[in-house]
Amino acid sequence: MASRCSSYLRSLSRTAASQVSSRIATSSRRLATAATTPSPKTDDVPPPPPAATSKDVTLNRIVDDISGLTLLQAADLVSLLKTRLNIQEIAMPAAAVPVAGAGAAAQAADEPAAEKPQEKTVFNVKLESFEAASKPKVIREVKAMIPNLTLIDAKKLVESLPQTLKENLPKEEAEKLQKAFEALGAVVKLD
Repeated sequence: MASRCSSYLRSLSRTAASQVSSRIATSSRRLATAATTPSPKTDDVPPPPPAATSKDVTLNRIVDDISGLTLLQAADLVSLLKTRLNIQEIAMPAAAVPVAGAGAAAQAADEPAAEKPQEKTVFNVKLESFEAASKPKVIREVKAMIPNLTLIDAKKLVESLPQTLKENLPKEEAEKLQKAFEALGAVVKLD
């Protein structure tokens, strides 16, 4: 509601300022033309600008209002538009795997299906729980690990467990983080 009010006030101030400036320009033009030339020539007067349609004015106002939103307000706007217009989330398809030739398919069918699954190399570090006595240490470690977090945000993140701390880390870094948090008294899971 506050954003609507501020947007409305902004648009009113813009129109008021443009009206005042156009009045000043018109009166100064009248004074200048009256003092210099007794009658204006029709060839010297520029044609009036094309009249903006109400649709153009409305679209420009909407663009001005949207550009004045914060990121959180823009995210709320997107979610509201998705619900109102019944737009469903579409998952982006993964990269397509190249299709093997017919010879490779026949060869794969002959091999035994007891192949060993590939070892996982990329992990997500998830904070599951922590000891109550080590809460300040865990909060400080989370804040140090994620540089753009404030102390309050780090506290909120730690208090709303389970939370993913880092995503797509190599195995060595993920294990290093897990050991560091376990030394502080926290339970960390690698996914």
